[in-house]
Amino acid sequence: MNATPSGPAAWRAIAAGASASFVGIGLARFAYTPLLPELINAHWFSPSAVAYLGAANLAGYLLGALAARRVARRLGDRRALRWMMVLATVGLLACSVPVSVVWFFAWRLVSGVAGGVIMVRVAGAVLPHLRGERRGLAGGAIFAGLGLGIAASGTLVPLLLTAGLSSTWIGLAALCALLTVLSWNGWFTPRASAAATPSGAAPRGGESAGSPRLALLLVQYALISMGLVPAMSFLADFVSRGLDRGSGSGAMVWIVYGLGALVGPTLYGLLGDRLGFARALLLIILVQTGALTTLAFVHDLPEVAVLSAVIGSFPPGVVPVVLGRVHELVPARAEEQSAAWGKATVAGALSLAVSAYLYSYVFDLTGQNHRVLFLIGGGALALALLTGLATRFVHSGGDHTVHVTAPERVTTAG
Repeated sequence: MNATPSGPAAWRAIAAGASASFVGIGLARFAYTPLLPELINAHWFSPSAVAYLGAANLAGYLLGALAARRVARRLGDRRALRWMMVLATVGLLACSVPVSVVWFFAWRLVSGVAGGVIMVRVAGAVLPHLRGERRGLAGGAIFAGLGLGIAASGTLVPLLLTAGLSSTWIGLAALCALLTVLSWNGWFTPRASAAATPSGAAPRGGESAGSPRLALLLVQYALISMGLVPAMSFLADFVSRGLDRGSGSGAMVWIVYGLGALVGPTLYGLLGDRLGFARALLLIILVQTGALTTLAFVHDLPEVAVLSAVIGSFPPGVVPVVLGRVHELVPARAEEQSAAWGKATVAGALSLAVSAYLYSYVFDLTGQNHRVLFLIGGGALALALLTGLATRFVHSGGDHTVHVTAPERVTTAG
């Protein structure tokens, strides 16, 4: 790979990618969870409306994932990612004024669109242009930005809430604006990107984009995404109102969830490198199924906190593992891998959006029973586990799963 960017330019691009995932998903999506009980207590919206408004971001995420390749073709990855960070920032700022449910819904939707585009394009905008030995570290750093955003939302929101709910949204928007400005010139230039993009032939083996194993992986990822929603959307409210522990305890548990999110990408990526991504994915889903199902039956705050740390590692941590599995199944050409990852992201985003509205409906139907939601999520993860096991009995669409060298195996994003 000739003319590969290195040194400060590479690290600036990695930092820009981490900032994008921090802004577009870490804060724009996950900051809503610890704010959910306060939106209700401050009488901005009713409990049922708050649940549906949370789902709006996931619907936007689906739209963004579907539009990501078209947006990148029109603007290029560099400009697309810059302006999606701007869009997410404006969306947070607009939420500081509760004009109406429609207004709030529209801006939550817009912030979701920005997050969907970022999720599809950010890794591919950075990783193919780095030396092989840097790609594993870069992938972990990018998705650690997502986990850091979750942790920051739990830490910052309680502090900002002392100044009021509107000020909290403004403060989050200000942080996003700062990161957007600082990362503005960090992305690789189109000239450097073109010089660094590999154009060699794909290795032997691998599977076509329509292979049965890849199709089952998409189904599995959709079921995983369905299992993510209950804790991701309702955990803080479960502790605050469901267990009647108050918003302070809800925020504390969300911080613990965020700490789990910080270690998830690195821990799960290492597990995938050691066991292979197919086996690692099965093990992770098994653990998460048990944790989410157990959450439906516990009452004591320490038990909830421990489970929250385990469950929190899952949303950002499963991403590099699924990406690693895509890289195992698809020939190692950047464009084909990007297309396959785009399909996986759309499958996950569609599941997130549909599931969010399903959970909101069930939440309202059951008199705001959080435990039912956790059980449904556990059931979805159990089905994801069965789907992964079924994959082992499906014949490959090609000769064999791609076997790559160690530096490439740790490429968990792209």
